[in-house]
This record gives sequence, C-alpha cells and structure tokens, in this order.
Amino acid sequence: MAGSSNSSTSTATTGSAAQFLASARVISADDDEKKPLWRYMRKIVNTGKGKGGNSKFSCRLCDRDISGSYSRAKAHLLKIPNQGVNLCPKVTVDVLVQLKAEQERGDERAVNRAPRDIPLPTDCAAASGRKRRGTNPVEESFNMEELNKLDAMIARMFYTAGIPFSLARNPWFRKAFTFAANKSNHLAGYVPPSYNKIRTTLLVQERTHVEKLLQPIRSSWSSKGVTIVSDGWSDPHRRPLLNFMAVTEDGPMFLRSINTEGEVKSKEYIRDKLCEIIEAVGPANVVQVITDNASNCRGAGLLVQERYSHIFWTPCVVHTLNLALKSIGSARNEDDHNYEHFNWISEIVADATHIRNFIMNHSMRLSMFNDSSGLKLLAVAETRFASQVVMLKRFQEIKESLTLMVVSQRWADYRNDNVEGARLVKEKILDDDWWVRVKYFLDFTEPIYSMIRVADTDKPCLHLTYEMWDTMIEKVKSIIYNHEGLHPDEESPFFSVVHEILIFRWTKSSTPLHCLAHSLNPKYYTQAWIDEVPGREPPHLDSELSEEILACFRRFIPEGGLELVELRKQFANFSMMGPGFNGIDSMEDRGMLDPKQWWGIHGNAAPALRNIALKLLGQPTSSSCAERNWSIYGLIHSSLRNK
Repeated sequence: MAGSSNSSTSTATTGSAAQFLASARVISADDDEKKPLWRYMRKIVNTGKGKGGNSKFSCRLCDRDISGSYSRAKAHLLKIPNQGVNLCPKVTVDVLVQLKAEQERGDERAVNRAPRDIPLPTDCAAASGRKRRGTNPVEESFNMEELNKLDAMIARMFYTAGIPFSLARNPWFRKAFTFAANKSNHLAGYVPPSYNKIRTTLLVQERTHVEKLLQPIRSSWSSKGVTIVSDGWSDPHRRPLLNFMAVTEDGPMFLRSINTEGEVKSKEYIRDKLCEIIEAVGPANVVQVITDNASNCRGAGLLVQERYSHIFWTPCVVHTLNLALKSIGSARNEDDHNYEHFNWISEIVADATHIRNFIMNHSMRLSMFNDSSGLKLLAVAETRFASQVVMLKRFQEIKESLTLMVVSQRWADYRNDNVEGARLVKEKILDDDWWVRVKYFLDFTEPIYSMIRVADTDKPCLHLTYEMWDTMIEKVKSIIYNHEGLHPDEESPFFSVVHEILIFRWTKSSTPLHCLAHSLNPKYYTQAWIDEVPGREPPHLDSELSEEILACFRRFIPEGGLELVELRKQFANFSMMGPGFNGIDSMEDRGMLDPKQWWGIHGNAAPALRNIALKLLGQPTSSSCAERNWSIYGLIHSSLRNK
C-alpha cells in the first residue's frame, strides 16, 4: 500500500509539472523543434548582427531577463552551473525532468535532420563481397577496391553538383587526377572514368544504389500511407513538364516526370497520369492526391476520387492561402463592390512597386540606396507565394535607409534623369500616413503569411490544418478590431469582407480528410486545449465535423456492414474517452505526446481506427516538395547537362 501511495503521488507531481510547463509554453510561427526551450522564453530584442546571434529575452517561468544565445536559455532552465547565467528558481526537480526530456527530443530531431552522408555504391558492394568470398589477392595487388571507390566519388561529384558530363573530356580535368593519382604509391597509373563510363555504367550503378536506399521507405508505404503530389513546370526551352512525388513522414520521393508537350492538359489527361502513378505506388497505400487549385487539376482530382473511393483530392493549402491574399490585395475598379474596402491596399502595393522600379532601373539612384542600406531591394516575382507581403515587409525593413537616401544631398543634387519622378518618390517615402497603411496591411495579413510559412513544407501537418485556419481567422479579426477600436460584439465592414474571402477559400479547399485528421489528434480532446479559446469544443461535439467524419468512414468502407459499425464504435470510445481510452496514462498523454506516438502506445483498443490515424497523422497538406524539386531537376534536364 505504501508503494502504491508513492506511485500515485509521483504521478500527480509529474502531472502538475506538465501542467505548469504547458501553461507557460508558447509555440511561435517560426518555432524551431531542435531548440524547444525557446518556447519558455519571451524574446525582447536581437542584440547580435542581422537576424541571428545573441538576443535579450526573459524567462516565462520566473520573468528574469537574460542576454545571450540559446545556450544561456538552456543553462538557465536546465540549471547548468558555471555558464554565467542565474538558474531559474521556478524549476523544481519534476519540472527539470520534463524540460530535460524536451531538450533530449530536440537533440534527437537535430541528429535525425542533419544532412546524411550517403554511402557510395562501392562501399556496400565491397562489404557484401568480402562477406561472401573474402579478399581477392589479384584485386588487392592492383588496388581495385580503391580504384573503384575513387571512380564512384568522382561520379558522385558530377551528379550532386550538376556538372556536365562533357567535363570528363576536358584534358585538364584528366591531367589533374592523373597527376594526383600517380604521385601516390597506391594509385599509380590511375585514369579517371571516361565520359561514357560516367553517363552509362557509373550512372546506372548510382541509380541502382539509390533505389536500394529508398526501398525501406517504399516498404513502409502500406503502414504509413502515401500522398501523391503533382505540379507543373516549364523548362528553359518552354517545354511543359509534369512531375509526381510520393510524400510520407520520411520525406518526399521523386517518382516520375512527364513531358506534356503537344498534349491538351485536360482534367481527363491529368486524371489518367495520376491514376498511372497511383497504380504504380499501390492504390491501397495512397491516402490523398495534392495538386494546385487550377480548374483542370480540381476536375482531375474529383475524377480520381470517383475511381478510388478511399483516395481524397486535396488542394494545396499554400496555394489556397496565396489566392486569398491575392483576392485581398489585387487591383480593383470602381465597379467592384469591394472597391472602397481594398482600394487602399492596391494603392500602397502600386506605390511600393513604383518606388522599387524607379530605384532599381536607375543606376545612380540604386548606388545611393546601396550606400544607405545593407539590405537589397527585392524584385519579387508575381508567382511567388505572398509576393505583395514579402515586398512590403522588405520596405518596412529598409524604411530608415530609404528615408536617409531621399533626404541626402546626393539625391537632391542628382538631376540627370526623371526629376519629377524623383520628387514623387521622395514625397511618398516621407509620407507617414503611407507607412501607417503599409504597417496595417502587414499586421492584419501576418497571421495568413505565418500560416503559409508553417504549411509550406512536406512535414506532416494535415491534422493541424483545420485548427490553423480557425486560429488564423480569429487572429485576423483581433488585429482588425483592435485597429478600428471595436468590441468583439460590434460589426466591422472591413473584416466582414476579409472574412468572406477567407471562408470562401477555406470552403473550396477543405475536405472530409481535413476534418477526420483534425478529429484524430488526441490533443484536441484535452481540457487544456478546450479552455484556450472561449466557446471552443472538442471535435466530436461539432456537428459539421461529425458529418464530415462519418462521410470519411463511409468512403473508407463503402460496403458498410459490421466493419463500418465497429469503426464508428472505436471512434466513439476514442472521442469520449470510453473503454480502452479512459486510463490515466492515456488521458494524461493526450496533451503531452506527439499524436502518432500517442496512437502507437494507446491505440490498441481501436486497431482499425489506429491504422487510419497513423496514416493521416503523417501526411502533408501542400505541394511544396514538388515546387522545390524543380530547382534540382533544372540541373539534370538541360541541353548542356545531357550534351
């Protein structure tokens, strides 16, 4: 009995420590999972150069101010002595155990995400060869193992740097390696691999090796689920290419690229190509297909859903948010019913574009600006996500430099070009009201831009999307209402039209999969999460979510019957903390563990629901990996590269 009492006391103490830390923890939009203790610090100001280096911050636990880097924050919270910082008096033994566990998880993530040194094909071949037959005296006498390894290293250099294969024909390249090798007693007489060997034998060897390294990821598709991501691109020769990626929680994998030159990219054509990829991956492994929001991609996604009832088409959430920003900031004519609400935004964007072009298109003006600023003006492409926000953010950063430039004597003396244009630019830069409007635009769009940055990744975040939309809209409302001096129960005409745009975009992009993934996150049933926002309720009590969840279940098990009924029972037990989910560890871990970890430990009572949860909680919500892939693909697929 005494042992039981001590155990329960220990559990309660651990629980109170977890609650204490949860109440102080703040996860920002730019949260670094490798440095989790920043969540307990309130940054005051950067004291280092640029955006990195040291900063001044205060502890959210004891409110003490600290100057330095993350190492000092860690020393303060983890009570590491002799680090030149006071130790946090609020950190008890149980709190310290929790903090150390969080830091250990952060260290593990840092190790896991560090660039891996991929072994050469010859390393694996040599190891397996020695196991089978030992060392060959003839090969050893001619140093064949070392010669083959050097070949593989040189070939890897070509592939990773995007070096044209024709470099292998360059006499100085060959002379350099021949000279280096012949100076060594071990590689006397070595000649680098030829042009043909690099582009044929060694290339096939490298690809085969990479395929073997990817096999463990492929073998996990059946348990972890796969998202098929597709995006289009035009190469420097204007050839339209369509690429396909398979994304899991382990990262994206390139599958195929198709030259669509001469093809009509109708919804049927894209549907057929997507179905080919799905069949290659295995329909049972695919959870969703992500494309952009173009009408033909949307049509293709819906046709895929008709063919495979359990696969969902999901529009890229980053594209959706970008369209919302464009709807808010795009130029309007006076006939538009939203002209009076948004015209001021179009004006400040047009003014900023004019100022940027005026400076960048005049060499002397650009020279004056460079002398005044350490930052550069950004020529942001229209195709970039949140291009207007990015441009105006840079303007806000260089406001002081722009002001110094236009009030300088050099600006006043230089009159060899557009004098009237220079006068108008100066007036606008010195106009305080213009800068106030710029700041207001950046303030109320910051929640949207922050969500773009969080979602613009191939990390699992499908289960976070629903809450991110709700939170983002509430933050936009709060900023606009504070600016207008309104109470929450009053009406803001400006917010009403912004809200209408955001809801319209969310309605067009949301799917039952978002709702089910959201409802399978154990955290959203904890009282701590529910109490964060007045009026918030757990997912199973939301009528809209409940309908979408049931629709998902019907698509997973279209034939219905007892299997579908059992799945609903398992969800009911999970959501209401019924049998199998009412243990103290299960309930306490809902707010402490990663969702997938929680299901891995506590999901045994609902095996069918657990299998669905482990798949959905590992899926992305954007096509970012396909966007980034083109920069790499450009190194490979070019006339110079394949010459």
